[in-house]
Amino acid sequence: MPHHDLLIIGAGSGNTLIGPEHDKWNVAIAEPGPFGGTCMNRGCIPSKMLVHIADLALSARQAPKLGIETAFLGTNWDEIQDRIFGRIDHLAAEGLTYRENLPNVTVYRHNAQFINERTVELGSSCVSAEKIVLAAGARAVKPDIPGLAQTPYQTSDSIMRNKTLPKNLAIIGGGFIAVEMAHIFEALGTNVIMLIKGKNLLSKADRSIQTRITDLYKERLDLRTETEVTAVEYDKKFKLNLNNGTDIQVDELLIATGRKPNSDLLDVKQGGIDVDENGYVTTDNQLRTSATSTWALGDITNSAQLKHTANEEARIVAHNILNPENPISLSSPLTPYAVFGYPKIACVGLTEEELVSSKTPYSVSIREYSSTAYGWAMEDTTGFVKLIRDPKSHLLLGAHILGPEAPTLLQQLITSMAAGITTDDLAKNQLYIHPAMPEVVEQALLGF
Repeated sequence: MPHHDLLIIGAGSGNTLIGPEHDKWNVAIAEPGPFGGTCMNRGCIPSKMLVHIADLALSARQAPKLGIETAFLGTNWDEIQDRIFGRIDHLAAEGLTYRENLPNVTVYRHNAQFINERTVELGSSCVSAEKIVLAAGARAVKPDIPGLAQTPYQTSDSIMRNKTLPKNLAIIGGGFIAVEMAHIFEALGTNVIMLIKGKNLLSKADRSIQTRITDLYKERLDLRTETEVTAVEYDKKFKLNLNNGTDIQVDELLIATGRKPNSDLLDVKQGGIDVDENGYVTTDNQLRTSATSTWALGDITNSAQLKHTANEEARIVAHNILNPENPISLSSPLTPYAVFGYPKIACVGLTEEELVSSKTPYSVSIREYSSTAYGWAMEDTTGFVKLIRDPKSHLLLGAHILGPEAPTLLQQLITSMAAGITTDDLAKNQLYIHPAMPEVVEQALLGF
């Protein structure tokens, strides 16, 4: 039975653990799919390349409002696919080849299943290791809808590689993925229908973000709130029966109701690895699991399922594997996120609803993009910055932005929260370039 110093299960962020310092280690990577993981192959990277294209297409439709004679004339889906996946697939193949050619690294192209704490089954063979890292990611959730399993429905793992641009697309779900995919396909010419159980999109966001993005998407496409799909049929087209007694027919169906960790596929309990009630592998602040010399990172352990958190976790695990006598821990409690729909959304910290629920004192300042000079230039009537601070310390508790370049505008606020800078210092002890977009943040800060 092959034995390794280190076994890494998953070649997304897990692949980044290996460096020159491991040249004398006998390392194994278990990865049945493309190297680069979800982010590069079917997540962040292709979706944002498509988002950029969608933004351009939408701009062509909207520019006449500003006196520019432009129009959106159509989409060359084949050319878009070739440009995006021609680059991504090449990088994934290069990553695999590079690892396979390292003399101290063995790549197993099989799914892993634990047999015991130190041993996993890989295809027809078993492999043991002194140290193990779980970085096997997550997969799309399939809702329990009668008939769905018998249809060729799409998930975010497949829809971006669809051979044709759908004429009609139904999306079940109202989270990050649903909002982004709706923007992409609607902008490129697809008739999009969104179906959500609740009253608003992005149900975990601050309520002000929820209501604004929901209103905007209702204006743009067929968004049906408080709607459930009771059954699905397929015969060249999808037929969706709805809880109000009606039905709709579409060319493609996208299921975007969340993702679940792949811990069950690995049978981690056989390896002595604990999981929580949702299947996420539990770790301490040093990302150690309940099993000896076993760590976990990324989507299999973190419900946020964000690439930037996985990258930070990979940095910590890489250090701790090499420095067991001097381990480091997760340092920042802040987990910022962005939603690349239209408009873009970026948030960090607590929501107003969370503060109300915990009876924590707070104060709020809101500034609309339309009240700033650059907002006038863009004729933006939808964007806003909402800041929440502690009324005594004047430290930010949360920041929520909807509008153009929201993820970029949020970064300064993330830095201030991490560094403990008060809203007073952030507003007054530096110059904001006029009439640049960050003035909307400055004005929200001054609003306190």
